[in-house]
Amino acid sequence: MARYIDIRNRLVGAVTLVLLLFAGQFAANADNLPYTTHHATLLGADTLVSMQSIEVSAIKQNDSALEAASTTTLNAKEVEQRAIYGVKDALSHAPNLFMPNYGSRMTSSIYVRGMGTRIEQPVVGLNIDNLPVADKNMYDVLLPDIERIEIIRGPQSTLYGRNTMGGVINLYTTSPLQYQGVRIAGEYGSRNEYRLALSAYNRFGNNVGLSIATQFSHSDGHFRNTYNNRLCDHEKSGDVRIKFQYRRSALSIDNVTWLSTVKQGGYPYAYMGSLSATEPYPDLIGKVCYNDEASYRRIGINDCLTIRYDWQKVSLASTTSYQYLDDKMVLDQDFLPLSIFTLEQAKRQHDVTEELILRSRSSSPYQWLCGAMLFYKNQQMSAPVEFLKEGIDRLILENVNKHSGYDGTYHWGREDGSLGETLWLGSDFMTHTFGAALYHQSSYRLNRWLFTLGLRFDYEGVQMRYRNRADYYYTAFPNDSSKNINEVHQTIDDSDILSQRFFEILPKLSVAVELGQKHQHKLYLSASKGYKAGGFNTQMFSEVLQRRIQDQMGMAADLDVENIIKYKPEESWNIELGGHFESRDAQFSSDITLFWIECFDQQLTVFPAGTTTGRMMTNAGRSRSVGVEAALKWQPHKNVAIAASYGFTDARFRRFVSGKNDYQGEFVPYAPQHTLTARLNYRIPLRSEWLDSVELGISLNGAGRIYWNERNDFSQPFYALVDASARLNGANWAVEIWARNLTDARYDTFYFESMSNRFLQCGRPLTVGIRASIELFANRSE
Repeated sequence: MARYIDIRNRLVGAVTLVLLLFAGQFAANADNLPYTTHHATLLGADTLVSMQSIEVSAIKQNDSALEAASTTTLNAKEVEQRAIYGVKDALSHAPNLFMPNYGSRMTSSIYVRGMGTRIEQPVVGLNIDNLPVADKNMYDVLLPDIERIEIIRGPQSTLYGRNTMGGVINLYTTSPLQYQGVRIAGEYGSRNEYRLALSAYNRFGNNVGLSIATQFSHSDGHFRNTYNNRLCDHEKSGDVRIKFQYRRSALSIDNVTWLSTVKQGGYPYAYMGSLSATEPYPDLIGKVCYNDEASYRRIGINDCLTIRYDWQKVSLASTTSYQYLDDKMVLDQDFLPLSIFTLEQAKRQHDVTEELILRSRSSSPYQWLCGAMLFYKNQQMSAPVEFLKEGIDRLILENVNKHSGYDGTYHWGREDGSLGETLWLGSDFMTHTFGAALYHQSSYRLNRWLFTLGLRFDYEGVQMRYRNRADYYYTAFPNDSSKNINEVHQTIDDSDILSQRFFEILPKLSVAVELGQKHQHKLYLSASKGYKAGGFNTQMFSEVLQRRIQDQMGMAADLDVENIIKYKPEESWNIELGGHFESRDAQFSSDITLFWIECFDQQLTVFPAGTTTGRMMTNAGRSRSVGVEAALKWQPHKNVAIAASYGFTDARFRRFVSGKNDYQGEFVPYAPQHTLTARLNYRIPLRSEWLDSVELGISLNGAGRIYWNERNDFSQPFYALVDASARLNGANWAVEIWARNLTDARYDTFYFESMSNRFLQCGRPLTVGIRASIELFANRSE
């Protein structure tokens, strides 16, 4: 037996070494990948570790905290059964949470309980192995070997701070101290979509664990651009995660390094007609058809070090993280087979965070936790817009010739016609963000009652230095032939510094009581405040430049930069009443939650009226959201498992005036009114030497109605997708056949209006595939 263990450890160690060499090559290639811009730019201590029947999964969250929150948890078996590879897969199994699949992996918007936005700050926080993911562009990633997922709904700002007013997602991957062995997995499906994963976990003695996990995925795409007859949403992605863990006496150290890259097409937006009285492109309705490039690529390098020391009555934990993001989006911004304008957005971002958490660990009825956090973000972004011939004519010259009052006509370019085909508008930004917070939470248990009080002081300052540039010619041709033709050369080079500061006091109060002979039932009532940081509308700078040009040509069209660029924080108060109920034999459990949210200065993404080129974040006056969430798990037989959840949200504007439109009483757009998920798993045990069991699974996921704009005149009705799978399980291997959207249901995932045109993205059609996995030298440590 000892010889077997020695051979196993050597083989696992060899695989780990090979994968580490692969990771080094990955990192080297990542550093050499180009960062390009158009023209010049401006300057788990506490991952999941089982200790007998106790699970420690986060340095801030414990069982008593979860008693006063609406929570969905998924263990490793459920993650495997439901083929969850990332956040987007997980959220479909929680009520009132919705992460639509559209655009690219950059557009990873999350909607919860009527809150959420398409751009800028997220409404839900994400932690991966204690790493606080700093940018929502990194939310939509694929991760191998997910061990546990916690989805906590409702404001978590007291413990987690900014951008968690809708909740927090805590995701943990497999611990090399708990599991040792090699895992190999592969999957192939429709549209030449495949995924390969390889991971190795090793434990050196009793104190040290080391693992490396890799995955690579590829897809030809699902939607065809009819302009060039090519699939436009093709994708390749790869990830490497290296985890080191050390445990000795009272000291625990975790370090996780995570590298991620993705390169894809995307943005399969179909033209759905014009908002104008006459339809200019009837032949394009319902088609994805654009003539310029649309793509996205991303490189992420992240590292998180968690150190924890436990004394007899207190523990101190430190979490330090560094995150690097380098991504670039290229868009045919008009999404039509016309030469109007294109957009490029290239960003490099560095984030550093440090958090100290001191907490009690005695058996006293009184428990406390206090912490301090600092973070710094440095972001450099270049976002040039290039106007092409039709865009110059329609968006600039048409307006100027109509409204400038000039007795004649303007033509773009020089008098001889040169330099009249394009206009390049350069926008560069350097943003520095600094934040600091102090927080405390106390809990007191009195028999069956638990009282919790928390308070956080949160400060954030952000400064943006911008530079707007344009260099162009236009020629004025007077109607009076006796007057001279005037050729004008103009240069715009504007720069300035904008800054904002936010200070928030974030309280939380909850009361929970345990019921039943085994204290298996729980009721709770909580009240808490959440907030989402303010910021700057960088995508509106092209509009600012466009208006500056029109103003120089005699049309009064200049914009107040500070007023249109800045947006304020969003704040909310949440009152929640919920309960958890469980049978004595633990075969049945259910949860139900009622919530009321008052949201102030709600952040919404809008495309300003008219033929504008930018989208912007704006603050709605006030909105109100009420709803209910229910979930159940039932195991009527040892081989049958049933799970279901349902969420209902009624989110409406209480006060929102935009221009001449008053949207009071209208539904908040993009947030589904209903979410529904249900799953049935049936296991057939077998007594074969090579086959342990057969598992059959069927699930249903639904969402809707989703209103697509503030007017509520266009929406996606409720739709439901049926998935199914059949799985063969051996002692250390599995093979599964699966189908998604089994009925090939037609549904839409995204809608927007731009330049008085409407666009939709359709959801993915029926796909089928097969996946296989095998474990070698597997061992679970006690």
